[in-house]
Amino acid sequence: MQFTTPVDLPQGENSITHKDRIMLVGSCFATNIGRMLQERKFRIDINPFGTQYNPLSINSVLRRVAKGNAFNKESAELFGHNGKWHSIMHHSDFSRDSREELLECINSRLLHAHTIADECSVVFITLGTAYAYIRKCDNTVAGNCHKLPAKEFNRRLLTVDEIIEDFERTISIYREKNPDIRFIFTVSPIRHLRDGAHDNQKSKATLLLAIDGIMDRHPECCSYFPAYEIMIDELRDYRFYAEDMLHPSDTAVKYIWECFAKCYFGKETCMINGKIEDINRGLAHRPFDNRSEGYRQFIGNITAKIEEIASKHDYLDFEKEIMLCNTLLNRLPE
Repeated sequence: MQFTTPVDLPQGENSITHKDRIMLVGSCFATNIGRMLQERKFRIDINPFGTQYNPLSINSVLRRVAKGNAFNKESAELFGHNGKWHSIMHHSDFSRDSREELLECINSRLLHAHTIADECSVVFITLGTAYAYIRKCDNTVAGNCHKLPAKEFNRRLLTVDEIIEDFERTISIYREKNPDIRFIFTVSPIRHLRDGAHDNQKSKATLLLAIDGIMDRHPECCSYFPAYEIMIDELRDYRFYAEDMLHPSDTAVKYIWECFAKCYFGKETCMINGKIEDINRGLAHRPFDNRSEGYRQFIGNITAKIEEIASKHDYLDFEKEIMLCNTLLNRLPE
């Protein structure tokens, strides 16, 4: 008997390797996948302006990153509110006590992302909602409202066509940098029930239709990963949700990650992932006696594994792991 509805995964997708430069932008689900990639030494950048939800804000971030235009004291995106300085384009994680601190924070992050964008080969985009909040004073689409009064914004459902056209501009800019760049779209499985159950469904449907339209125009470089469908159909039981009943649980995220790996990782990439996961498990191990000769040999074996994989794949960065191994060994008695 079968107790789930399996979702057909895309077949024949172009593989992702550790040599790729990957940018992930969008909802916190993009962050979840990004952390999985980061733990396995993929060369990535995750949400350079913080978590973003609606397509217009995501496109604004991608285009700003591609162009590298820094913010300054006169930038209309910056404002003070409730004792902090914020950017209407950035998540509140970037907010600071002064405008100068905010500028330093967002511009240094922008510069780092811009460097990666110039070499980017894969852009992973997770759309969370088709509802956008537009600031009345200048028609800026808010990436984050920073608890400003609701009266300062107009909230509306974006149309399929305007989402498609906005992505047209972004795709064009990135393909000028790299004609072989690939875009992987997905719809976040996180439910935006603050919009209401019905409006959440309308929002997700709008995003799905827009992605279909984008893929129709650019089948050579755009693909869709069905994270939303996996969560809704295969993992529909509430035991796969976190306590808030909105976000996927850790188990669900790991399952969706496994599906992602099946779609986009070839044999060599999976082999490298396995070796890195083994090293990570070893470093996370908490020994009974961390001053014993046995523990010295254990750390020595991990070091040997790192040296072996690093010698074969010199594009992998194990600097932090090597430093940790050296620190642990230096703590041991002679």
